[in-house]
Order: sequence, then C-alpha cells, then structure tokens
Amino acid sequence: MNTLIRGGLTAIAAPRSYRIGIGAMKVAIAIIFLWIGALKFVPYEADSITPFVANSPVMSFFYEHPTEYKAHLTHEGELKPAERTWQAANRTYDFSTGLGTVELVIGGLTLAGLFSRRIGLVGAALAFATPFVTLSFLVTTPEAWVPALGDAQHGFPYLSGAGRLVLKDVALLAGAWLVLVDTARALLREDRSSAEIHQLRSPPSALLTDQAA
Repeated sequence: MNTLIRGGLTAIAAPRSYRIGIGAMKVAIAIIFLWIGALKFVPYEADSITPFVANSPVMSFFYEHPTEYKAHLTHEGELKPAERTWQAANRTYDFSTGLGTVELVIGGLTLAGLFSRRIGLVGAALAFATPFVTLSFLVTTPEAWVPALGDAQHGFPYLSGAGRLVLKDVALLAGAWLVLVDTARALLREDRSSAEIHQLRSPPSALLTDQAA
C-alpha cells in the first residue's frame, strides 16, 4: 500500500472523521423526517399514503372507509374536488396531520441529538422503530409491486414507485441504529467518567471510619 493511499485511509479512519459521519447521519435522518413530516400536512401527500394506510392491519381503522380507497385515488399534482371531499370524509387528512406531527417530533428530537445526547437517544430510538412499520407495507400494500397489466415483469420482486419509496427505509433503519449505538456508548462513557470523578472526590472509607471514631 503506497503512502498516498495509506494517508487517505488514515484520514478517513480518524476519530474526527467518524464524529463528522455520525453528525451527518443525524442531520440526514432529521431532514427526512422533518421534510416528509411537513408534507403530511399537504393534501397531495395525504392522498398518496392512502393505499399504505388502508391496507395496513394496524392503521386501517384510522380511516372511515378503508376498503373503498381505490376509486378515489388521484395522481400527484392532480386536483379533483370530488375526491378531495371523499378523502376528507374518510379522515385521510386528519390521520396524515397526526402522522406528520409524529414525524416532525422524531426529526426534531434526532436533530437535537447534536446538542443533547439524552434527547437524541429518544429521537434515534423512534427513528429506528419507524422503518419497521414502513417496511411492513411491502407485505400489506398491493400497490408496492408492479401490477399485472400485460408485462411479464410484475409482482415480486418488481417494486413499483410506491415500493421503491418504501424500500429506502432499509437505509434509514441502519443509519438510525448506528446513531443509537453511538449515543448509547457516549452516555455510558459519561456515566463511567462521572462515577470515577465522584469516587476520587469521596474520602476513603478508612478515613471516614477514623473520623467517626
């Protein structure tokens, strides 16, 4: 291995480089949750998640008419007042607002991890848990796979646009886990350091015994 390559690898492997990477991962996770969470307050985004929620055994009860969603779907950027009225009656927008609020909280807590490890630990834990729900949509949502419309490539493993959107959460899951592990290690180091400092400041037990006598 020549000197130039070794020098580059040394710089990449340096503790500072690692810290930058973890910080960047926190920011990246926060951007995803904050941006997409904010979009949940907009009707087009609320409409787009309808198939995922309507087919989910743990979420469908939030909708008024989950089995009727297919007749009321719209394309992104398309305005159909009648379908918007149906979606409002279906509680599509109420649920999306609630979900968006949760995502904004997760994004904020994760971003706060740049300044407070304890707050960041909560955000990282929630960011790690969320993809398990999202990835379950690959099992429950028919729209996650290319439909059988004549082409030979349909169904598993041919992800549709919706399926490809869901699959990204694999990276989010791994990234959140790295942040969670790093934060836990840092908190344990802080705890050990505090215990050691407390022990050094405390008088020896023998001295305490003599003083008591």
